[in-house]
Amino acid sequence: MKSILLHINDDAGLEARIQAALDLARAFDGHITCLQSVTYEIFAPGDFYGSAMAAAMPVIRENAEALRKKVETDLANEDASWEWIFQYGMAESRLMEKSAINDVVVLGPNDIGEDGPRPSRMVGDLLLHSRTPVLVVPQDQKKLDCSAPALVGWNGSTEACVALRAAVPMLAKASKVYLATVAEQNAKVRYDLPPVEGAEYLSRHGIASEIVEIPQGEANIPDTLVSAAQTRKCGYLVMGAYGHSRLAEMLLGGVTRKALTDPQLPILMAH
Repeated sequence: MKSILLHINDDAGLEARIQAALDLARAFDGHITCLQSVTYEIFAPGDFYGSAMAAAMPVIRENAEALRKKVETDLANEDASWEWIFQYGMAESRLMEKSAINDVVVLGPNDIGEDGPRPSRMVGDLLLHSRTPVLVVPQDQKKLDCSAPALVGWNGSTEACVALRAAVPMLAKASKVYLATVAEQNAKVRYDLPPVEGAEYLSRHGIASEIVEIPQGEANIPDTLVSAAQTRKCGYLVMGAYGHSRLAEMLLGGVTRKALTDPQLPILMAH
């Protein structure tokens, strides 16, 4: 993971994202592309002639430039390679365009201008429409330890396989890899591929893994996986995303939606 795309926005999770990107860059001798995007699409009720937008844009540009100077000053003191790209447009669109030529996208758990425990639409869009894995970093995360143990959520699905493949560079640096399945209560167990095939795949890359089956209990699957990861002192979680359609996840509540709602540790996801 040598090419790291970092979303820059002035929100509560920016410092955590920057630190995670720096830790990745150091671990892989990689390069960080800091992408800052500002949109002209400002809507004010009754602003038929665009006067509110015209008045707001200079302030928005000034704030964006102040943020850039602050972050660049901080990054200048770090031992990592980086560059800065400033673009106009919706952040998710600009990140989507740039993600095609990067190994991983580092994002926060919330959409721009939002806070609190709710899944990010931007993260969902990138997962569904980009072929690049996404690392979702909690707002209060202090560091990303690539040498720490890692837990892979496994159900044998295509999405789980995609996430496992995407995570190989990181898993190769982990001190321990757990391939974890959750034994769901009152549900028919379904494995497109059994856990042993995931373990065999990792072994071909020189990565030893331990297959563990975790009883679900009263918690949902993401909380069960997070609890198992924390018990094993894991530095991050790997998961496939959107095994069902996104509409079904929104209406019924799916594993991906729950996992992206107030994550408790970094999650590497792919679809």
